[in-house]
Amino acid sequence: MGTVEIFLIAMGVIFTLPYLIWRVGNTDYFAPLVVVQIITGILLGPGILGRAYPEYYSFVFNAQVIQALNGIAWWAVMIFVMIAGIELDLKKAWEHRRESTITASLALGTPLLFGCVAALGMLGYAGWQGPGARDWQFVLGVGMACAVTALPILILLMEKLEILREPIGQRILRYASLDDIAIWGVLALILLDWERVGRQAGFLAVFGVATPAFRRLMVWLEERDRWYVSLVWLAVCSLAADWAGLHFMVGAFLAGAVMDASWFDQARLDMLRHNVLMVIMPVFFLSTGLRTDWSVGGPAVFLAAAVLLAASVAGKLAGTHIAGRFLGWERGEASIIGWLLQTKALIMIIFVNILLDKGVITNDTFTALLLMAVGSTMLTVPVVYPKLRRVAALVWKAS
Repeated sequence: MGTVEIFLIAMGVIFTLPYLIWRVGNTDYFAPLVVVQIITGILLGPGILGRAYPEYYSFVFNAQVIQALNGIAWWAVMIFVMIAGIELDLKKAWEHRRESTITASLALGTPLLFGCVAALGMLGYAGWQGPGARDWQFVLGVGMACAVTALPILILLMEKLEILREPIGQRILRYASLDDIAIWGVLALILLDWERVGRQAGFLAVFGVATPAFRRLMVWLEERDRWYVSLVWLAVCSLAADWAGLHFMVGAFLAGAVMDASWFDQARLDMLRHNVLMVIMPVFFLSTGLRTDWSVGGPAVFLAAAVLLAASVAGKLAGTHIAGRFLGWERGEASIIGWLLQTKALIMIIFVNILLDKGVITNDTFTALLLMAVGSTMLTVPVVYPKLRRVAALVWKAS
């Protein structure tokens, strides 16, 4: 068979298998389709399918097919990260800056600390730190992976829980937006290359000069033209960031962060995000799964994933409970906010993909962090839904 036919077989598997698991298994309560797609990507990777059926794996996922899939995955994740940047609502965060800053700082800083402690423990064993990393880069990278909140998936889960447009949902979005900026800022610090620091400084300087001109152009254009121009801006920023050594996804986030959501019809922006998730992001999940490995040994990887998950969840809950006491939140709010903010999924997977690309972590650490992201996301709805019902019952009883 030719490359095109094998590529289409791979695409058929990518879209058929997760959908059947999700629909037939009715997993939506604890594992939305996006989570099933991530898990399926892991199952189709070399650690599972590659070991069970090596001939089939090497036939379907040969070098040419993987190259084609990676191209689609790169563009998919660039669009997705740009949308995440557009959806940042910094104006609302500024209006409530005291509460937002305190909560976001504690909700990010505490799991970052817990994750860094776990990473320090991993440094004592071979096989976790990447060949291109210094100790501080590895520790900070793993720690930040434990602190990440996946803003786009958080939006999807809050839609499912019917709290996105409620006051608590809008508050959570403000906290997550500030954390999102910090995440990409820390990533830029980790990726700082002193041999190419001139390029990186040049990129940031040119970006700072070009952004006001771009914003004036977007305000002047009609909305139908803004969609096309935003994609050109995305490609240019991503190329420039990658050339500077910061990784193209940093450029994609910056491209979206300087755009205003008000420039676009909100319903169409939501539809674009949903369509990207449905049409091309499954290819990214599969390409991510193809990078999983278990060379350190299955038990060690699962143990590391469990420790990182505990650090992530405990840190996030501790941070929000401290913020709740300091700010005088209502009973039960800190727990709900903490569980929702610990949702990892896509942004964390994107984050650790970059760390793997840059040699900061190994395939084994990547696999452990990927398992942690899946576990944290699967926990969210089953834990939060009963808590919301209890809070709603108390409010109804009090009224």
